[in-house]
Amino acid sequence: MAAYYTLHIAGLTRELKICPISEKLDIAAFILFSDVELTEACARELAKRVPECDYILTAESKGIPLAYEMSRQLKVPYIVARKSVKGYMTDVLSVQVKSITTAAVQTLYLDGEKAAWMKGKRVLIVDDVSPDAAINHYRHRALQQLVKSAGGEIVGNAAPLAEGDAAERKDLIYLEQLPLFFKD
Repeated sequence: MAAYYTLHIAGLTRELKICPISEKLDIAAFILFSDVELTEACARELAKRVPECDYILTAESKGIPLAYEMSRQLKVPYIVARKSVKGYMTDVLSVQVKSITTAAVQTLYLDGEKAAWMKGKRVLIVDDVSPDAAINHYRHRALQQLVKSAGGEIVGNAAPLAEGDAAERKDLIYLEQLPLFFKD
């Protein structure tokens, strides 16, 4: 029988399935896909807390619904760092990333046109969860590296949840802390 973690966030309650990541670690799965009510509520609460920005940047794919909704509410464009190069992309910037939820090393790609948009602009990095540094900080660092490579200024890092020690980060704007579940 599956175990669940009860999360209270942005005035809502959700039961998050606890999922094994390794022999020693489980995480509570926070999924915004298909949960429009949760996505809108988290975006609304985060939008109240983030600094002014010219663009929002997220990584494909779980951050897209939140970035879109924050973009809509804040009335600023959002940009997606893709997991593969698409035919329309030119002068592509790339950064390698390793995630705890994906087995292989991945590469994030940014279209050169979108990179040019960010040059000299204020960029807010948005993701679904800001991970514990000891577990998985690579995607976040990859997004930061893409902004810097494009010549943008990072004005903030926002996520509905700060996982584990991510809640101690001074540069993170989040709504709730999400515990990690360590096994003996």
